[in-house]
Amino acid sequence: MVSDDPLIHDCKKGKKQAFSLLYKKYASVLLGMCMRYTRNRQEAEDVLQEGFIKIFRKIDTYQGKGSFEGWLKRIMINTAINYYKKNKKFQLQESLDAHHVKQVSNHEEEANVWVEREEPLSRELLLKLVNDLPAGYRLVFNMYVFEGSTHKEIAEELGVSEGTSKSTVVRSITLLPLPVFRERLFYW
Repeated sequence: MVSDDPLIHDCKKGKKQAFSLLYKKYASVLLGMCMRYTRNRQEAEDVLQEGFIKIFRKIDTYQGKGSFEGWLKRIMINTAINYYKKNKKFQLQESLDAHHVKQVSNHEEEANVWVEREEPLSRELLLKLVNDLPAGYRLVFNMYVFEGSTHKEIAEELGVSEGTSKSTVVRSITLLPLPVFRERLFYW
């Protein structure tokens, strides 16, 4: 793998071509991550753009400790969380409306086929199922399962109790129409 050091160096010097190359290299990976935190591609693209603006402004603060991609992802996750807080009136105890129940049932047949065949869960199906969770549940689920945040870290980041974080993860798992998957997640 080619080192990012020359690219980072050129970005720190303010070279526009370097910023463009950085965007091209990491945009698709970071967009995929943003898609987990948002309801649709348009919101994900908004978060991505806002995140890259922060990356470009903060590139001088990157000191080479840890992976550069990890640094980029942390900025993007924080941007997604802030976007959610700013735009969604954060409520973890969001009620399950008929729209959510309908969305989950749309994937239930596909999920049941996976369970019956005991096939590996496709990334696409998992993302569809997680994306159909209510926004607050999806946010906490992503932070805990995909980003590996502890309940203490989630509680501090979102201004909730650790108990709320724990119960939200458990509730999120029970909302997924995959009994076998639920059992596996409880051991994560």
